[in-house]
Amino acid sequence: MIRAAEAGDRERLRAIQTNLREPNPALLAYAVDGPPLVLVSTAEGTPVGYLAAFHDDETGYVAEIVVEPAHRRAGRAKRLLAAACDRLRAAGCSEIRLTVHPDNDAARRLYESLGFAEVGRVADYYEDGSEGITMSRELGRA
Repeated sequence: MIRAAEAGDRERLRAIQTNLREPNPALLAYAVDGPPLVLVSTAEGTPVGYLAAFHDDETGYVAEIVVEPAHRRAGRAKRLLAAACDRLRAAGCSEIRLTVHPDNDAARRLYESLGFAEVGRVADYYEDGSEGITMSRELGRA
């Protein structure tokens, strides 16, 4: 099930966040209370993955998306992204963007399967000095 994050999810989401290459605890703490969009994927009522996104009038940006390793390969990230696209479109966004590490082939394949395409690269984006690959997908209007 995909639902909006709640304040009571905070500790669980922090634990999930440790699975990211470069977790940003301050971002998650800010995002759970809004206004950013934070969606969670649950298993038996317990969060096992989440997506945090920001948006302006035109563009949504996925800041973090992560699913615990034991719950991967079950379509959770795909459902989180689909739900985020729906909510961002409803908020008036016509595009969604994200940045992915060049070594994260599984994530890139997922994003491409959902219609994302590379639109640019950002030098020294990651702490290891790697560039970030920016990907985008049109959302249309609600």
